[in-house]
Amino acid sequence: MSGERRQIVLASGNQGKLKEFQHLLSNLNIDMLPQSQFNVDSVEETGLTFVENAILKARHAAKISGLPAIADDSGIEVDALNGQPGIYSARYAGEGATDAENNARLLKNLEGLEESQRTARFHCVLVYLRHADDPTPLVCHGSWEGCILEASSGDHGFGYDPLFFVPSEGCSAADLPKDVKNSISHRAVAMSKLAGLL
Repeated sequence: MSGERRQIVLASGNQGKLKEFQHLLSNLNIDMLPQSQFNVDSVEETGLTFVENAILKARHAAKISGLPAIADDSGIEVDALNGQPGIYSARYAGEGATDAENNARLLKNLEGLEESQRTARFHCVLVYLRHADDPTPLVCHGSWEGCILEASSGDHGFGYDPLFFVPSEGCSAADLPKDVKNSISHRAVAMSKLAGLL
């Protein structure tokens, strides 16, 4: 069994995520395949938590592809905004919003707040389903503490990375080299937990 490569479908159309997963799972004899390869469309994220949405996405991809599936649901939680944008991080400025539009809305909603009131964290929940009807999905959670800058910084990463200041590194997530980000981010934490279980 150890020499046999396993195929797992990633329930996401995000190329950045696919590359991150392929890199993080490269030594596990796992081929991460994009859901687009199986004509899996996006499923409506009707859950009220990251966990529920990740399960919905993984179940949908497993059902259509016939393969085990991994899905993630992630976002940023800002304390001064009662946890917003949370599960709505990707569409904070409206359906189909760009990263720039979401970032602009977040900055506007935090206007006038000083640094100590701008605490935030990224969350990533990963779900692994062996098949569409798997009653015991593996669920792994990672978080990454920081605070929201008053202006964008850096041009690596995506989403809220340019606004997310990482105290341990003294810069924004978008200023970090990819290998550093991939070793300390919320997704890296959740992935290493999942890799351990797989």
